[in-house]
Amino acid sequence: MSPETILVSPLSLVQTTVTTARVSHLVTLINGETLIDTPVSIGQDRHLRLAMNDISEPRDGLVVPTEGHVAKLIEFATAWDQQAPLLIHCWAGISRSTAGAFVALCALNPRADEHSLARALRRASPTAYPNRRIVALADNVLGRGGRMSAAVDHIGRGVLAEEGKVFSLPARHAA
Repeated sequence: MSPETILVSPLSLVQTTVTTARVSHLVTLINGETLIDTPVSIGQDRHLRLAMNDISEPRDGLVVPTEGHVAKLIEFATAWDQQAPLLIHCWAGISRSTAGAFVALCALNPRADEHSLARALRRASPTAYPNRRIVALADNVLGRGGRMSAAVDHIGRGVLAEEGKVFSLPARHAA
């Protein structure tokens, strides 16, 4: 596996993926009660934990993704040295984590077409259904003028599943 790879997984496959892919950086996008410990092979400074629920609108008792979450994700992804894979996970590997991967791709490839990046995401994962709020917030932070949201809308819902499979995307895409 190329070191310049973004991996996405459900929580149940994080430890296996960290070990087999020799992951150096980890992003956890999950509710605050489920935040995981940092795997032994990953330094604390290379594990970003963002406590949020998989919702797009505020709901009592739940944490809606915020611009602050998205800004931290973008900062972490762009600081990643790409010397070993980056793993992004949520509970099921379908919504928050695929949104995180799409945001990272857009941040790492500022000149790349959002639709081509979204299509790459869909090819890699038929179950990807990026959290629309995370994407919309990143669209604003990255100054993409609504194109990220439009691209995710264009790839559609995808195949319904309870849990996604681990998949990978190259971190760099042509403009």
